[in-house]
Amino acid sequence: MDNALAIKTTVTASTPISIEAAAAIDHAMKMSATNLSVYYRVFRAVAEVTLPIYSNMITAIIGPSGCGKSTLLRTFNRMNDLVSGSRVEGEVTLDGAALYGNGIDVVDVRRRVGMVFQRPNPFPKSIFDNVAYGPRLYGVRHKSDLDNIVEKSLRASALWDDVKDKLNQSGMALSGGQQQRLCIARALAVEPEVLLMDEPCSALDPVATLKIEELMQELKQDYTIVIVTHNMQQAARVSDYTAMMMMRPDRAGEMIEFDLTQKIFTLPKDKRTEDYVTGRFG
Repeated sequence: MDNALAIKTTVTASTPISIEAAAAIDHAMKMSATNLSVYYRVFRAVAEVTLPIYSNMITAIIGPSGCGKSTLLRTFNRMNDLVSGSRVEGEVTLDGAALYGNGIDVVDVRRRVGMVFQRPNPFPKSIFDNVAYGPRLYGVRHKSDLDNIVEKSLRASALWDDVKDKLNQSGMALSGGQQQRLCIARALAVEPEVLLMDEPCSALDPVATLKIEELMQELKQDYTIVIVTHNMQQAARVSDYTAMMMMRPDRAGEMIEFDLTQKIFTLPKDKRTEDYVTGRFG
């Protein structure tokens, strides 16, 4: 049994993924969480989550505030390591290899699994230097190489036409939507394989939000994307798969349902999912 099939069997056995969803999966497993719990000192923020992340798909994580969505997302590139007292139980894999354990290069993990945050956070540098920052950090020095990377990344983030004549201007001078696309370009510049997006449109207006959503559809041709969102319409529009999280009585977040997005929004198996996506609570 190959690794992808082994993970699929585990997920199907331990989470409410439908037969139809399992049958529809003919692409590779890019990442997975298995029996994953996340602690901040003695408090368990996420409890025993098992979640597959499929290659070149968009997976949305939804649920009420405080149910551990962002905490779960940050385990995929070990951002929680930066929080004092945090620890992880269970397993997170990337291409079948465990991300937690001895000898793991965390810097390389964060290169392969990039992240875009809730609010645009460009560096107080030029547009060019924002995008070139990561490649320079990883040793790219030649101007021609940096030029190519910056242009490629800005094109991939649908920002090149807006800024190609003002690369030396501050990234802080861009509009909110442009700043978020600049942050996406900055993440893409180091050639990640997975892009994590934590509420990437929550600070943007509807027009900018639409541009980011259209961009996600383009990016999934080359990248695997995981998005946390409170916006049910956005999850329904952009994602292929959806994981529904809920807070348990002990305040730990758990995943109560995972399926094809269409099934989650039309035929959820858990009444709590139905109540949440229809706006009855949350």
